[in-house]
Amino acid sequence: MTENTAKLILASRSPRRLELLKLITDQFEVVPSSVEEKLDYGLRPEENARLLARAKAENVAKKYPDCWVIGADTLVALHQEILGKPVDVSDAERILRRLSGKEHRVMTGICVVSPGKTLDKAVTSKVRFKSLSQEEISNYIQTGEPMDKAGAYAIQGKGSFMVRDYSGSHSNIIGLPIDELKILLKKTGFKIAPERK
Repeated sequence: MTENTAKLILASRSPRRLELLKLITDQFEVVPSSVEEKLDYGLRPEENARLLARAKAENVAKKYPDCWVIGADTLVALHQEILGKPVDVSDAERILRRLSGKEHRVMTGICVVSPGKTLDKAVTSKVRFKSLSQEEISNYIQTGEPMDKAGAYAIQGKGSFMVRDYSGSHSNIIGLPIDELKILLKKTGFKIAPERK
């Protein structure tokens, strides 16, 4: 980090968030947060996502006080039940059975910590799954894709076959709501370089 140079940091090791942030700018660094993702089941899922994103951003911002730091956390909820990342294959199967044929919410909390201001919000999209057969669930789990994903699927990957329809931000479902992030960055004074032609 060079002194007196405003830099952008992504406080996440998620390759999906990295690729999404590249849609805005390729001028950023990745510094994963060391925050443990603990949920407060007394809070709504949206609040959990927002507070976790803020904790991640603030954790990294302590080391880089002159930078703009982006934190994010994505949760999947069926009604008010939070469905996290599966702990093993049987848990992935349980989650996918729960989501089969139903509509669920995908919430990504985003936070931008800047030298002068901290802003955060939670963005919600809705996803409806088709009814899944046991064979479809088993075959999908065998691909390995569900194992590090909230809700045990990736809408942008092999899991797209399960999605009947969705509403709201597509990039939010993947893990980083780009349009809303651009608004937060602008409000905190970060200037995004013009898109290259």
